[in-house]
Amino acid sequence: MTHLKPHIAHQAPGRLRMKIPAAKGNAELLQQIGDTFGKIPGIEEIIVNPITGSIVLHYDTDRHDEFHGGLQQHYRQQAYAEPPRPPATEFDSLARKIEEEAEFLAQNSASARAVVDMFKSMDRNIKSATNNNVDLKIVLAGGIILFTVFEVGATAATPVWVTLSLFAMNHFIEMHSHPQARPATPVIVKSP
Repeated sequence: MTHLKPHIAHQAPGRLRMKIPAAKGNAELLQQIGDTFGKIPGIEEIIVNPITGSIVLHYDTDRHDEFHGGLQQHYRQQAYAEPPRPPATEFDSLARKIEEEAEFLAQNSASARAVVDMFKSMDRNIKSATNNNVDLKIVLAGGIILFTVFEVGATAATPVWVTLSLFAMNHFIEMHSHPQARPATPVIVKSP
């Protein structure tokens, strides 16, 4: 199946559309390929379209990480080209834009280069010290929360620090929780 070279045409949380030019017009081949993708955890529905040579995978967004891990493993097992990357979140997009802006500034200023290199070094050190579980973004967010709790929260008329603490704790738990295993029951639908 290495000659098929499926590539990701579009992806969003819960949905991934794959184009397979070699399978265009071949409904049986697309169905077989869809069946192999149906073994990936989290798949809820698979739609094949022989006219366009595409397969759409709908998956449970609560099992996002498990799905993308299974998809990458499937790509390696089938010896397809390169495995797809999971879609970026809004936070990832914002962080990437900040990094790009910092790199642009660093190209034109020695001071900016020193600051960017310092933050990159701090990020690498934090990641290596925590086995890649925590990075600089988490440490900075935690620092802002602690500053708010100790400086603003003690004198605020409303308990802003309580709200921020609960918000931070909820998101920290959500980021580090592992999805519960649920049996995947793929549904394969043929489209004209």
